[in-house]
Amino acid sequence: MKLSFSQRKGIEPVKSVLQVDSMDSDLRIGLWNVLDIVYWDRRSDIHRELDRLLTKIWFSYFKRPIDTREPYFSGDIAIIRHYFFKCSWNEVYDFIEFIANNYDDEKTSGRFVDFCNAVLKQELSAYRFVGGVITQLTSEQEIAEIEEALEAKSPKPITIHLKTALDLLADRKSPDYRNSIKESISAVEAICCSITGNSKATLGQALKAIERDGKVDLHPALKAAFDKLYGYTSDADGIRHALLDEPNLDFEDAKFMLVSCSAFINYLREKSSKAGIEL
Repeated sequence: MKLSFSQRKGIEPVKSVLQVDSMDSDLRIGLWNVLDIVYWDRRSDIHRELDRLLTKIWFSYFKRPIDTREPYFSGDIAIIRHYFFKCSWNEVYDFIEFIANNYDDEKTSGRFVDFCNAVLKQELSAYRFVGGVITQLTSEQEIAEIEEALEAKSPKPITIHLKTALDLLADRKSPDYRNSIKESISAVEAICCSITGNSKATLGQALKAIERDGKVDLHPALKAAFDKLYGYTSDADGIRHALLDEPNLDFEDAKFMLVSCSAFINYLREKSSKAGIEL
């Protein structure tokens, strides 16, 4: 999901990192194309598996009289297509879940599930097939943490790092997970530097200063956790160091870091406010 100019400038809020309660046309078309490639393209009147699947759709999903099916597969598929592009976003998930669990050839259904998951990931859906069931992988609470961190009034460097992290993560054409993680942890570094008043400190140094000064009530275990997280971004896969090899990072790594850092920023902002520190 590429951010608009207004969202990047903070004029309009970012409503969601992932598609949770909606489905845009790219995602819907992608899922339809998977159906077309895996199932509908087998348009032969002697293809029994497809015939049985279409009968199941009429009988158990549409719950229409079976004798209202068209004489040819192409007619049935045209009816399904009309439904697919008119129904609500959640009904699309109902439908593809039904298809995955009602085709006689398990190998084909397995390919369908894998193909769907690739599209769901590419189009930043919050859902995946898990054990044949569409399952939400990102909670509303995680998204709320990111939105709160982006929408709150913060020093400019914090906002810039967070928005850049989100933009790099949400770029569907060429996502940059490595630098998204770097920007997320840099946003935490920025707020810690703002709290200490030392703009040149590293995150590790700033956390130590916060703990030493005692102005912000930061639990030692939480400080230690982010020390280790900073260590991870400094060492694992060379995220903060130039390496010849590409880092082995994925969407889940970048999303975890963005959610975790957003939550920590929100936490530090509240703690600073209570301590009378103006960021």
